[in-house]
Amino acid sequence: MDRNPVVAGKFYPGTQQAWEAEVRGLLPPADTAHKAYLAMLPHAGYMYSGAIAGKTLAEVHVPETVLLLGPNHTGQGSPLALWPEGRWLLPGAHLDVDATLAQHILEAIPEIQADHQAHLQEHSLEVILPFLWAIQPQTKIVPLAVAEPRLDVLQHTAQELAKVLKKWPSPVLILVSSDMSHFVSADQAKEKDTLALQAALARTPEKLYATVRDERISMCGMLPMVLGLSTANQLGASHARLIAYGTSGDVTGEFSQVVGYAGVVVE
Repeated sequence: MDRNPVVAGKFYPGTQQAWEAEVRGLLPPADTAHKAYLAMLPHAGYMYSGAIAGKTLAEVHVPETVLLLGPNHTGQGSPLALWPEGRWLLPGAHLDVDATLAQHILEAIPEIQADHQAHLQEHSLEVILPFLWAIQPQTKIVPLAVAEPRLDVLQHTAQELAKVLKKWPSPVLILVSSDMSHFVSADQAKEKDTLALQAALARTPEKLYATVRDERISMCGMLPMVLGLSTANQLGASHARLIAYGTSGDVTGEFSQVVGYAGVVVE
């Protein structure tokens, strides 16, 4: 089954000529790209977060297959919902799902379910696809929507996911899609987001989970980041870097109500 785009012409331009030109303008030369286990990118409209997404993605080598972990804003589908086959369509282009890796994950981890419903109206992974296509049109993806709220289940899933990826014959990059604080002042966003990012940069997913919950930080991709960071740790990650941080206020000039955006690389 193919997945049709739902936010083309809204979050990013609606024609291939337009989105490809914009994305290539947002991707710096990949002179510093090197192997990473994970990158976290924002998923707002490109005018707001595209520069941070492009700068972050340019820091990492993108292998043949990318495991996409994103939040589930719609509440539809399974808590851990994997799109198992077919293509994800963009205006004028597409990326293929790595059905073989997807099947290995489904067979190894019962908590992860083959599920289209969670993805049909969800924008968080779609917004990243034009960047991946611009870097390498043959990139294969495994899209997973993460809404599982239980820390122990996320940690167990990460352990099993790392086992699958360790056995996979080629490297797989984990890309987490997340924005940071939503609809607070720029000062509040920076204060709250710094707490969450400190936990992420320390590679302590348990602390990230607790901090976001205890401080009531509206980081929409906390659950996929906990899963992704836990998996990266299992794979051997040793350090993390903050590539960029900003808010929508940096673009609009309106700082009383902003959304925060961050780019993180885990190596």
